Amino acid sequence: MKFLRHHLKFLAALQLLPALESGEETTLVGGQAVMEGVMMRSPHAWGIAIRKPDGGMIVHSEPLERLSDKHKWTGWPIIRGVATLGQAMTLGYRALQFSANQFLEEEQKDVPKEEQVKISGWVAALNIILSVGFFILAYKWFPLVVTTKLSHQFHSLDNRFGFNLVDGLIRLGLFLLFIWGMSRMKDIRRIFEYHGGEHKTVFAFETREPVTIASAQSFPTWHPRCGTSFLMTVMLICIPVYMLFPPMGFWTKLLVRVVMLPVIAGVSYEIIRYAARKQSSLFAVMTAPGLWLQRITTQPPSDDQVECAIRALDEAFVIEKARGGELTLA
Repeated sequence: MKFLRHHLKFLAALQLLPALESGEETTLVGGQAVMEGVMMRSPHAWGIAIRKPDGGMIVHSEPLERLSDKHKWTGWPIIRGVATLGQAMTLGYRALQFSANQFLEEEQKDVPKEEQVKISGWVAALNIILSVGFFILAYKWFPLVVTTKLSHQFHSLDNRFGFNLVDGLIRLGLFLLFIWGMSRMKDIRRIFEYHGGEHKTVFAFETREPVTIASAQSFPTWHPRCGTSFLMTVMLICIPVYMLFPPMGFWTKLLVRVVMLPVIAGVSYEIIRYAARKQSSLFAVMTAPGLWLQRITTQPPSDDQVECAIRALDEAFVIEKARGGELTLA
């Protein structure tokens, strides 16, 4: 029963994975909230710190290979967004799986090792399939079905502009409803608090001053490079992009929406990247809704939660320094 409860919590967190990530390959640090902890990454390493029920911490760190170091073409505009997102999702899933298994292991400490259950490879594959299926059904298929039915009743929607505007608004409404609904769950709210702690720690690091709990707590919980802003930008960019395509049948429209997703993700990445550097530009205005939404996906963290983020960053820096990096907390 406990495994089922943890698995459901893990699956819920997995649906939020893109919204919990932040950072990009070319920045110094980024991270992600996980179950009762934080994963932080530097250019060539990542570290994770999980808060145990007894107040202690479980830490882990590994080297991280940058895709652009191995394949120069993954650093090209648009393509780098898709490549970075793919690597971030893979790493984020590993971190989330690690955190979930730590709690399963803690609850089964009196059970023989060979009898313990954990989130294994086949469970991981099933979860990924469910997550992708949920995304396509909830944000591609369902809005398209509803808008198609509405267009049969209201002929004013029987054009590219009206149809795709309503389709986009339905998709956006479902997304906001999902985020709000998840935020009402106690366990997810805890993750959102760690998400806030991760952002505060990144802000503190970016000042180039010593990163302490006190200094991190002085910053806001929102951050311009957050995955929440990325997802919101994707939702908004989809609307004008779909308007560019001529009228077509239902299944062709659905196929276009799925096929165009990597392109839209790449464009959204470039907008977020530019807006983070030019906060007075028009692109920064486009990303403002994502910052507003972070009022839900990030929550004020406790000092213990910020401490986890700092410890995870510290663990990543140990490997980063060993590999020739010059990042430092001091």
